[in-house]
Amino acid sequence: MKITFPHLGNVYIAGKAFLEELGQEVIPPPRCSKKTLEIGTKYSPETMCLPFKINIGNYIESIEKGADTILITGSCGPCRFGYYSVLEQNILDDLGYDVEFIVFDPIYEGVKKLKNNICRALNVKSYRELIRAGNFGWQLIKKSDYLTQLSNETRAYAVNSYLVDNIMESYYMEVENTVGGKNMLRLMDEVESSLKAVKIDKNKNPIKIGIIGEIYTIIEPFVNLEIEKKLGHMGAIVEKSLTPTKWVEHHVSNFPFGSKEENEKYRLAKPYIPTLVGGHGRETVGSAIYYSEKGFDGVIQLLPLNCMPEIVAKSILPTIQKDYDIPVMTLVLDEMTGEAGYMTRLEAFVDLLERKREEKKNEKFLYGY
Repeated sequence: MKITFPHLGNVYIAGKAFLEELGQEVIPPPRCSKKTLEIGTKYSPETMCLPFKINIGNYIESIEKGADTILITGSCGPCRFGYYSVLEQNILDDLGYDVEFIVFDPIYEGVKKLKNNICRALNVKSYRELIRAGNFGWQLIKKSDYLTQLSNETRAYAVNSYLVDNIMESYYMEVENTVGGKNMLRLMDEVESSLKAVKIDKNKNPIKIGIIGEIYTIIEPFVNLEIEKKLGHMGAIVEKSLTPTKWVEHHVSNFPFGSKEENEKYRLAKPYIPTLVGGHGRETVGSAIYYSEKGFDGVIQLLPLNCMPEIVAKSILPTIQKDYDIPVMTLVLDEMTGEAGYMTRLEAFVDLLERKREEKKNEKFLYGY
């Protein structure tokens, strides 16, 4: 069995090391590129959302490198993600690719089926071995997300923000040649030390922007045109409302009660959107309020074109902006998104937030509040 999976931000780093530690042969998907998008767009239904098209491109690139088994999580409810595995299998079958899908459906879809699929994919034969492997994978996911956030914060304060880019790019290149979980953790420790050694300007007071919206467009840098990096070079600290760590904390490690942070977002969203609308629509609304209460300067919603849950959330965000006095910008992404216009909007939004902060500072000085 030669395993691959969709490329989702830094998940491939933890996934590759985790599976290799269990003795599996892994063919990680190449980092997403224009080639990936072109392949996926060519073979996907036109009306499917951007993440689906990227996934198809990921699979075909990996299959051509020898992969024969695809791991993917499942879903349910009013979101097309629940149909991904079925549609993707049909597309690959029609193209003549002989691959097997192993789907990790939500636990409430059947504990036995989920356990069997996990044991088959991970090559574990006992519950104890599964727990041990799960704990190790959890360390890898948390460490990977920590490095991403550390790079975002360091970039905003760095004297030379492009040095952070060099460190992270070298890290991603080294990942491809690193085998096994222990070696991967050692590499991550080295990258952490390098980031902490970057010279920073403690006098800087960067604006803070929360990234909210659909999970894939938040996490995958190719899809969001590396928004974290772009905003960091503009002097902004970026925090993502959804990360692999937050997803696992809410849906796995704290199941069935959920994580404290996500439950708080549900509570905040309830007056505006009291029920599930699929995807992460409810979380998007709650996250906008959450970041407002944490003192962030603004939020940016990211969503793929035709994403129904995020379209619902988008219609509510102007009310959140008014009620909580926090600037909100929505960026819709598809295969036709141009970088020049995207950059112009980001620059304008950052300028707006800086002016708004300065106005508040002057008001406090003049009126003493």
